[in-house]
Amino acid sequence: MANPITYQDHAVDVLAQVATYVRTGQRFVLVTSVDIKGGSARDLGSLAVVNDTGEMTGYMSNGCIDQDILLQALTCLQSGSARLLRYGDGSPFHDLTLPCGGALSVWIDPAPDKAALVAACNALLARAPASLTFHPKATEAVLAPITIAYKPKVALTLAGRGAVFRATAKVAHAIGFDVAGFSPDIHDLAAITAYCKDAPTHVTSQRNIVTLDLDKTSGLLTLFHDHDWEPAFLVAALATTAGFVGALGSQRTHTARLAQLADMGVSDWDQKRIKGPIGLVPSLRNADLIAISALAEIAQAFAYEQQLVVDVQQAYQTAQLSF
Repeated sequence: MANPITYQDHAVDVLAQVATYVRTGQRFVLVTSVDIKGGSARDLGSLAVVNDTGEMTGYMSNGCIDQDILLQALTCLQSGSARLLRYGDGSPFHDLTLPCGGALSVWIDPAPDKAALVAACNALLARAPASLTFHPKATEAVLAPITIAYKPKVALTLAGRGAVFRATAKVAHAIGFDVAGFSPDIHDLAAITAYCKDAPTHVTSQRNIVTLDLDKTSGLLTLFHDHDWEPAFLVAALATTAGFVGALGSQRTHTARLAQLADMGVSDWDQKRIKGPIGLVPSLRNADLIAISALAEIAQAFAYEQQLVVDVQQAYQTAQLSF
């Protein structure tokens, strides 16, 4: 019977599991993709962790080689020796193929620097970048060190009410965004609480909406059909470095929205930062589909930002975490 695998995409979710193992004293092996040739289901620097009971969090492929990696990790944990394994083109495992082609090399380390991993986890949870440096070794050679700069998860603040507001919170949570919510409707807030990282906020006056905690990997999406609440949220978002600002509504509504913001003194440059009408698919009438369309546009905007960056120099700009 296959061992259980929890398919976590983002490094912070794998590192959070590592931090739990460190805290409880459970033994584990860290798995990192350190070289990719050709196509791959995962990015360079993707992480997975395997504990001593055979549970794996994270993944290296879309299921085609993960069970073998899990077994190899348990062997490394038992022997106490790290290994560099290659799958695909040039691999000794002729019976294990990569349908996407190319080759993948993974570094399996039963004795990583636990303090460095926990520090990286804490940095990402605090919405700061973190770098990890790996020193993979083959039996006959030591390969060049590889430094990976990891970025925080996308954080999405939703301000709105009604069915689209609820659906967007649900889908955003499902795809791994850190969700925050603001609404004047307490019933809507109750409906999205389970999808938010922290308790959502009940707003009772537009005068209270003056600051939002948004960074370059954060976005704001307003989801009101009654648009009176929008200007305060949009102005607050535009005062930050938010990587995405968007608003629900038709093209006519968006034109009126920009005219109102211009009257409030919002610059042409900041007006152009607001994406609207939000969504890759126009004129939808279903709340779930509107949510998916909007979130697809947000995912597209952050796709480059969320890529792992392989850059030794960048590592020195953040805390150097070396293995």
